[in-house]
Formats: sequence, structure tokens, C-alpha cells
Amino acid sequence: MTLLERVASSLGFRPKAALSSSDAVREIFSLPPANALTPVSENTAWTISAIAACVNLIAGAIASMPMNVHQRDREGVLSVLPNDDLWWILNEQMTPRWSAAAGWEYLVTSMLLHGDGFARIIRTVNGGVVGLEPIHPQRVRVIVSTDGLRLIYEIQPDPLLADFARPQPTLVLDQDDVIHVTGAGFNGLRSLSPLRNMLSMSGSVALATQQYSGQFFANSARPDYAIIGAAGTTWTPEKLEQIKAEIDARHRGAGNSHRPMFLSNGADIKALSMPAEDMQLIETRQFQIEEIARCYGVPPFMIGHNEKTTSWGSGVESMGIGFVRYTLSRHLTKIHNEFNRKLVRNGSKVLEFDTFELERADMKTMFEGFRIAAGRAGEPGFLTVPEIRSYLKRGTTPADMADLMRMQPDAQPTA
Repeated sequence: MTLLERVASSLGFRPKAALSSSDAVREIFSLPPANALTPVSENTAWTISAIAACVNLIAGAIASMPMNVHQRDREGVLSVLPNDDLWWILNEQMTPRWSAAAGWEYLVTSMLLHGDGFARIIRTVNGGVVGLEPIHPQRVRVIVSTDGLRLIYEIQPDPLLADFARPQPTLVLDQDDVIHVTGAGFNGLRSLSPLRNMLSMSGSVALATQQYSGQFFANSARPDYAIIGAAGTTWTPEKLEQIKAEIDARHRGAGNSHRPMFLSNGADIKALSMPAEDMQLIETRQFQIEEIARCYGVPPFMIGHNEKTTSWGSGVESMGIGFVRYTLSRHLTKIHNEFNRKLVRNGSKVLEFDTFELERADMKTMFEGFRIAAGRAGEPGFLTVPEIRSYLKRGTTPADMADLMRMQPDAQPTA
């Protein structure tokens, strides 16, 4: 008797038949049904184009945005600090092994697949931040301090470095030394894993239909059939295996498609299954794209599913604003909150992503808006020429400063 059978027997499940087929036993032991679909893992998720497209879209968009370091004055007005030490870490290089863009993409991808994104904060002996090291979520165990007020992170060694670096110890870090960007369903310790929850069915169905399609076309995209012998014909098991082997050798695969099949002894062939279009295989796969896009809050047209039009407007500006407002904002808010409370910890500085490039209008509309902001036809403006040039990343020339001083005699030159 196996361990499973002994435990089930102690709970009152006596018949062995129940142990192999009862849904109640499987539910008690959290076992999947006997006919369950293949669960989606991190590796298989990347083979599903809809999941890969959604993750790449969100993670790539966040990785492409600069994170600015702002100085906050007493009135709450923010001004950019381009030479702050944190700017280099957040925008150019997190550690010598990790560029900032790769680190951001890894952090957001971990959150979108596993629910949480982790990064170790590397500090000096004085507490200054000198780097961020992204960590795979499966290496992290989150526990609570004895008073229940703080989180403690147990980080296992990186298996990718086992063959290259000296043995690494298991790290136990306080929450102040770990970036923890949470996802949906955070319970105070961990977030819900999209792979195990919202993608458990839609992702598994997409994987199953994808595998079926591959097998279907590997078999020359032909339906299954039966070979019927003539009346009175008797085939031994050895003969059946021989016929099956010959058919597989001569007619399986795209290279053998449309080859004629010769049947002897009055045998006949009869198709059994319907073609792929009759089984609505294509429609099923298209529906799974919409399901997966809905799980990630991504409009299907943004991942190449163009069957349905968007209600966000027809311009790139409208689509960019809608994407930032309805898809990225929930992720950006959590990132802003976590990075500010762990890296800055006071109100004198603020870390914030710059979404201008994603939300910018076309060239004509953008310049018209800047013209209004600078003031036209005697109307007062609220942006100066240097400020407009900073938005365009053009810098400020001495001529701009001279024009500014002529327009505003009381203005003081800025660095």
C-alpha cells in the first residue's frame, strides 16, 4: 500500500478503486483531475504567442521609459535632478552584470508571470544605494518577523552561477534591502501567480490547441482514417503492426504529403475525423488570444489581433494614452511606491517614470501644444523655452537663455 493509499484509508477511503478514480480523493490531496490539461509553466508560457506578446509589450514599455529623480521643494514643486547617483542605477546600469533596461524587463516579467518581482538592494556600509540585483521569484521565500510587522526575505543561491562563481550562501535580508513589486492578490506575503491562477485554464487550453495544431500539421494536415479489409479478411496482430509501420514510414510528415496509398486484398480507406476548419480550431485559438489579452489588460489589437476595432480612437496618441492609463498605470504606481519607500525614504526626492514618449502626440499637434504653453497672441504662457527644449531632449542653448532674459527681465539664469 502506497503512502497516498494509507493516508486516504485513515480518512475513510477504503476501496482501492476510489483511490484511483474518485474526484473527492483528488480534491483532498489537491491533485489535478485525471483528464486535466497540461499546466502552463514559465518555459511553456513563452511558447504561447499571446502570453509572450503581452509580457513583452508591458515589460518592454516600462523598460523603455526613463525613471527621473526629482527634487521636491517646500511648496511641493518637483524639479529633475539629472546628476543624482540613483539616476545612473535606474537608467543605465543596475550592477555590472545587469544593464538598467534588462533589469527592468526582468523585474516586470517576473511580476507578470509569477506575481512578484524581486531585486536585492546593494548598499554601502553607510546605507547608500550602489546597485540593484534582480532575483528570480522562485529563489525567494518571504517570511514575517516575530512581531508580525515586517517582512524578511530568504534568498537561495543563483543556480546559474554554480559552475562559474564560488559557492554562495543563502541570504537573509530585511525588507529595507529588497525591492518587492507586488501583483494582483497580494496577501501581505506573496501575490497570486498568473501562471497558476488567471492563466491556468486559458493558457492550458491555448497550449493544448497549439500542440494539437503542431501534431496535425506534422501529420501532413490530414484527418485520421481507418483501413477496412475486404469481407472475410483476417489480419493478425503482426500484420496490423506491419501495415501501421509502413503507413507511418511512407505517408507521415509534410515531405510525404499527397503520396498515393496502395491498398491490396480489396482493402478500403475511410476518413473518420473532420477537417480543422470544421472543428473550429482556428476560432478556438483566436478566442484564446482574446482571453489571454483580457487577463493582462492588453487590448488585443496591441498584440497583433486586429479582428476587432479599438474604442481608444484612431491615432497613435490616443492608443498610447489609453495604454498608459488603463494598462501600465497600475504597474507603474506600485513600482513608484516601492522604489520611493525603499530607495529614498523621505519626501525630499521622488522617483517617477516619465511617460511622455508613450503619450506624445504627432509632431504637428505636439508643437501646437507647446506653442500654446509658451504663450501666443498675447496670451500668458506657463512653459519657458528651456522647459520646452527639455521635454524634447534638446538642451538649452545660450541663445535660449538670452531670449528668456529679454522676455522675463526678472528671471534668474538656471544651470
